[in-house]
Amino acid sequence: MPKTAPLISDPRRWKALVFIALAQLMVVLDATIVNIALPSAQTDLGISDGNRQWVITAYALAFGGLLLFGGRIADLWGRKQTFITGLIGFALASAIGGAAQNEGMMLGARALQGLFGALLAPAALSLLAVMFTDAKERAKAFGIYGAIAGGGGAVGLILGGFLTEYLNWRWTFFVNIPFAAVAALGAVFVINEPAGGRNRSPLDIPGVLLSTLGLVSLVYGFTRAESNGWSDASTVGLFVGAAVLLVAFVAVEARVKHPLLPLRVVADRNRGGVYASLGLAVIAMFGLFLFLTYYLQVQKGFSPVKTGFAFLPMIAGMITGSTQIGARLMTRVSPRLLMGPGFLLAALGMGLLTQLSVDSSYPALILPAQLLLGLGMGTAFMPAMSLATIGVEARDAGVASAMVNTSQQVGGAIGTALLNTIAASATTAYIADHVAGARDAQLLQAQAMVNGYTHAIWWAVGILVVSAAIAFTLINTRAPGSGAAVASGDADGVEDEFRVPVVAH
Repeated sequence: MPKTAPLISDPRRWKALVFIALAQLMVVLDATIVNIALPSAQTDLGISDGNRQWVITAYALAFGGLLLFGGRIADLWGRKQTFITGLIGFALASAIGGAAQNEGMMLGARALQGLFGALLAPAALSLLAVMFTDAKERAKAFGIYGAIAGGGGAVGLILGGFLTEYLNWRWTFFVNIPFAAVAALGAVFVINEPAGGRNRSPLDIPGVLLSTLGLVSLVYGFTRAESNGWSDASTVGLFVGAAVLLVAFVAVEARVKHPLLPLRVVADRNRGGVYASLGLAVIAMFGLFLFLTYYLQVQKGFSPVKTGFAFLPMIAGMITGSTQIGARLMTRVSPRLLMGPGFLLAALGMGLLTQLSVDSSYPALILPAQLLLGLGMGTAFMPAMSLATIGVEARDAGVASAMVNTSQQVGGAIGTALLNTIAASATTAYIADHVAGARDAQLLQAQAMVNGYTHAIWWAVGILVVSAAIAFTLINTRAPGSGAAVASGDADGVEDEFRVPVVAH
């Protein structure tokens, strides 16, 4: 184990956080901002109904499939250089998407956005990991980052609604350019990556190929399941292929001298617990965004802008939970005592939404549910983001950060496909059971859709409870500064865990 260097804080670290957070917001909101604009873009570019899903899927496949590779590149090239490269590439890809004249140009731009996002996201998180080494400062920094990671998707709905309704769909792409430009300029002049943290080992090409193909197959399998069904031959084939490729990846990583993903990163029970619980929680969150958006627009008649504003309570809850609860308590209590109760509080908010009906009141039901959900997720996300990179050697910070993003991206793909499939099945079953006595076909359709949403939301509640159970069971590190020994990884004590990112080689 390398010896720990003295803690030397970068005087510009808080300014750097502004630009890192801006870049993270751009990547996260892009996952939802395009959803609002998709109907308009589809009409303008003549994209068929069968191919429109590829506007979302092309981004998800490139982003999810290349994240581990992006994290390893950050460790190899340096996080600052990878961060700036990712920003410039993302801006160029966004410009191509905004200027797209046909379906092929649009899908190519989305794939490029995913590729550069896979460089940018792990570089951003690993920069925080190596720049903020003091326990209290780290808690504040990751509180801000966690709030953005959790609430960025909802911000995308608001911004997407504004741009689509008052300008046009192309601005949902062009808006990324000023974000990226400001963040890149700030990175050049403000970010100062600590020396001695690069991993200059040769790139593990077999690992890159196996992990990329395995993750792409997994994400695409869930996408196919949503459109073709779970028993479809192509769906099953993709899942089997993903399993074979990922098992082969683990076998290769255990044997090669310089692995893409050192198994020590995921073998630690605390980090493993974070990856698992966070991935499951994102499954529940992505499904909820989908159902609430449809419910508010189709059932309640909200405009895109009004729908976006309807998500503000959830964003406020996430920011409050992350910065005022998670960040303040993280240096005082064990992370599992924030993550576990946070996921349970989110499950309670999600549980309220199982009571949705065609004429449910937004202030009486949806508003309090969103507040509870946001508070819970914000409280849980903040320590999760920090704990995922605590204790890793500096040379592994990029790939450890990539694992956080991978769990979220795969969780999002699973959530959209799994919960949407459950909702569709419940809707069909409701219509079949009630069509004989129905007097109003339009009312029956509305009731069936809401019944489908509530069925799927019950599953989301269960998934959040499982996330809480994993957090309580696997995560056993104590609060930083407590002076107690850590129960996993190196048993040097929690303070060592917070110092490890600054390494003397």
